[in-house]
Amino acid sequence: MAKRDYYDILGVSKSAEASEIKSAYRKLAIKYHPDKNPDDKEAEEKFKEAAEAYEILSNPEKRQRYDQFGHAGNSASGFGGGGMNMEDIFSQFGDIFGGGHPFESFFGGGSRSGGGRRVQRGTNLRIKVKLTLEEIAKGVEKKVKVNKQVQCHTCGGTGAKDKSSYHTCKTCGGAGSVRRVTNTILGQMQTTSTCPTCNGEGVEITSKCTTCRGEGLERGEETIAINIPAGVSEGMQLSMSGKGNAAPRGGIPGDLIILIEEIPHETLKRDGINVIYDLYINFADAALGTSVEIPTIDGKAKIKIDPGTQGGKILRLKGKGVPEVNSYHKGDQLVYVNVWTPKAVSPEERSVLEKLKASANFKPQPGKSEKSFFERIKEYFE
Repeated sequence: MAKRDYYDILGVSKSAEASEIKSAYRKLAIKYHPDKNPDDKEAEEKFKEAAEAYEILSNPEKRQRYDQFGHAGNSASGFGGGGMNMEDIFSQFGDIFGGGHPFESFFGGGSRSGGGRRVQRGTNLRIKVKLTLEEIAKGVEKKVKVNKQVQCHTCGGTGAKDKSSYHTCKTCGGAGSVRRVTNTILGQMQTTSTCPTCNGEGVEITSKCTTCRGEGLERGEETIAINIPAGVSEGMQLSMSGKGNAAPRGGIPGDLIILIEEIPHETLKRDGINVIYDLYINFADAALGTSVEIPTIDGKAKIKIDPGTQGGKILRLKGKGVPEVNSYHKGDQLVYVNVWTPKAVSPEERSVLEKLKASANFKPQPGKSEKSFFERIKEYFE
């Protein structure tokens, strides 16, 4: 099933300011929140859908890629926010509601400023993926080995030596924050601050894991399958959510940023969604006409050269170019015809050419010539 447009999901225009996007997401999150819609799968999916849209549109870099390339720019086969769960959503976006729990501020809860359980996020990773023109034209799955921080195999990411060394913080009861009530001339005032015992993590470790020294992380390697959509281009970045470095204490993993690099083709050149091929033919073939075999992205193709073809003529193979990202539209292959002039000729060849040179039919006739190269280029793109 095709994904809905992120702007349509949030009900905002493509020119919407960050504040509009935040406000629209806040309203939808309140409407479809699981606490307000218990056992309602449809509401839960709408809640997640709104969070995914907000994750992309609230991030300037991801929003720019989305505006340019659509869903393929951030969310092709696991890219972007499609894999978010409820814990991810509450941890990443809970602050826009004003409380540690998204509904807390609406029913008398305190401010999250300085309080709430602290959930750490892993750092992003950047890798480069090199693609051939054929892979770019058709899309491809690449399996890459990524060296990164993963959860410690000894403690499972807790950072504790054993289960008895890892327990809920007694000071804050696992909330990560403590509340204090003070009497003032205006009455009682409640303040919330980060728990001083656990530093906002909600847990205490009395004895650290000897493998990771309490960090909950170690270096490891993971093989990741990356589905790259057809039509990507040099310098384009794709984001794969949750495939970056792991976070301490079971926090939210970072993202994997994939930078696309194109491997130059031996004979074809890419120009946007079009592909260009320089065809060289000899004078005799140009004058008499011929059939030649040329390379394309899909393999070899045979094309006809009409008698009297002039150097600079452009032949078009429709639909033999590169597709646009997230679109059914494909470019063309443009064949630039070049008439090859030999640099040296034999005495016999010279004799033949001298006779041809004297023929009226072989004298240049500007008034009867075809359009100039630049006129044909202009005409093609118009």
